[in-house]
Amino acid sequence: MTAAREHAPGEARVIPIESAPSWHESPAKGVADQLADALGGALAGRLGPVATRLLGKGWEGRAANGLSFLRRRITGDYEVDEFGFDRELTEEVLLSLLRPIAEKYFRVEVRGIENIPAEGGVLIVANHSGTVPLDALMTQVAIHDHHPLHRHLRMLAADLVFVLPGVNELARKAGHTLACNEDAQALLERGEVVGVWPEGFKGIGKPFSERYKLQRFGRGGFVASALRARVPIVPCSIVGAEETYPMIGNAKTLARLLGLPYVPITPTFPWLGPLGAVPLPTKWTIQFGEPIATDSHPPEAADDPMLVFDLTDEVRETIQHTLYKLLVQRRSVFF
Repeated sequence: MTAAREHAPGEARVIPIESAPSWHESPAKGVADQLADALGGALAGRLGPVATRLLGKGWEGRAANGLSFLRRRITGDYEVDEFGFDRELTEEVLLSLLRPIAEKYFRVEVRGIENIPAEGGVLIVANHSGTVPLDALMTQVAIHDHHPLHRHLRMLAADLVFVLPGVNELARKAGHTLACNEDAQALLERGEVVGVWPEGFKGIGKPFSERYKLQRFGRGGFVASALRARVPIVPCSIVGAEETYPMIGNAKTLARLLGLPYVPITPTFPWLGPLGAVPLPTKWTIQFGEPIATDSHPPEAADDPMLVFDLTDEVRETIQHTLYKLLVQRRSVFF
């Protein structure tokens, strides 16, 4: 039981689990307590010395936090917002799984994190690349782990994400929502950090020969949302993702049969089978540029097509120029 919703027009609210009718009689609560007590007793008893050798000092605190988390998940004692975002699951599980990939595998270097405000809405606009959208996930880790207030990135994702079984639910739990102006504006007005990758599938599905060349940014819907919410736009440039899956071909016929935007052919996939799906361990840099203010314009400026076009072009050119600078500065793809 994650949250209760009242489907009043245009709104949804989270009802704490304690207010549910059968809270004190919940069988799950008793089972969770018994399970936690059993695991805690085992770790505190004969398994204690073994746990110390395997997990090191301080494992007791980590184990207590883990048992507490497990109890809350079993009993449903947690909340999600109206978009389905599960903050606790994201922080305790999802980001914990992604963090070693960002820190150890891609060795992500984060620059300009101070350009993301400490509070209030902000729109992060980034280049998209790499065949598989790992860049979006690594940006989510970078913002949470490096920002002084550990802000969460709420990503605007393509329709395909929300029709794939399993991926749909996981994306909602991680705070992602559909890439539409309505959702973007609602999140920005609530003071969230919202991320958008305007190139979409054209960006991540482009051939390796066109790496680091930005594709079209669409009609500038993200700029219109920022103008209406009067929040700053922060350009984000990502180097390293392009080389994780060098796309040298596209099985277009198979893609049409599967209803996918593309089926990539890389130097390792599909030739090496499942092993070919492992990304190359490239060295990444994620740089957040200086904010572009929008609060000097009235909200109705979002309906001015020339202003929207000019701001969209400014964001795109800023990202492209920064990509070229980062490429000149890096020593190699892998170091």
